[in-house]
Amino acid sequence: MTAQIHFAASTAPTAQTAMARLVARYGQVAVADADVIVALGGDGFMLGTLHDRSGLPVYGMNCGTVGFLMNDYAEDRLPERIEAAEAAVINPLAMRAGAPGGQVHEALAINEVSLLRAGPQAAKLRITVNGRVRMEELMADGVLLSTPAGSTAYNYSAHGPILPIGSEVLALTAIAPFRPRRWRGAILPKSAVVRFDVLEPDKRPVMADADSRSVERVLWVEIRSEPAVAHRILFDPGHGLEERLMREQFV
Repeated sequence: MTAQIHFAASTAPTAQTAMARLVARYGQVAVADADVIVALGGDGFMLGTLHDRSGLPVYGMNCGTVGFLMNDYAEDRLPERIEAAEAAVINPLAMRAGAPGGQVHEALAINEVSLLRAGPQAAKLRITVNGRVRMEELMADGVLLSTPAGSTAYNYSAHGPILPIGSEVLALTAIAPFRPRRWRGAILPKSAVVRFDVLEPDKRPVMADADSRSVERVLWVEIRSEPAVAHRILFDPGHGLEERLMREQFV
């Protein structure tokens, strides 16, 4: 039985043109009636699609700039490609961020949660893991906690480790650390609960970001993996996340 497809596209002209051609060829069903979503765009659009429609598997085709989470674009034999696709299941990170005035903001992140300095001076942070203070003071441009799926994104650019997709670990990576200057982070079990407390928040303001969902000024941030949410990304055989992560390490 052929999967019922809902096509979604970014606002980029190439993605919009691709969607028009694919809808004309294969039809379009409503999300409520779909078995799968075909996302046309780049990695940013893929992340947004997963966040908005976490109940359905998503098969991406690259019509953007960065396409690490996407398959190659091709119009032929799309139902067959979807039928043969391999699924990667990703649990996101759940972020809770405390802001001045007692507000608490919540968001999910498939790639990473990052804390970034929001002023001219380095951020000053205390790091607690599972209720135990592990670093009394980190001075840096920021710090991030990454899933294996996100380990080749911002985490890798910040010199963090690439994590195998099936590993039950998270990467904690400093961004331009000043003190301790040579500290690059840690690898933590997926079950870890990580808390960052912002020291001197008025003098050294910090913002938090969960996959581009930002909180401008935070006093503390708590992050844990969310096993109750499972995002399913579909890849062509032999081109899944595990293979892509392996290739990134041998470029």
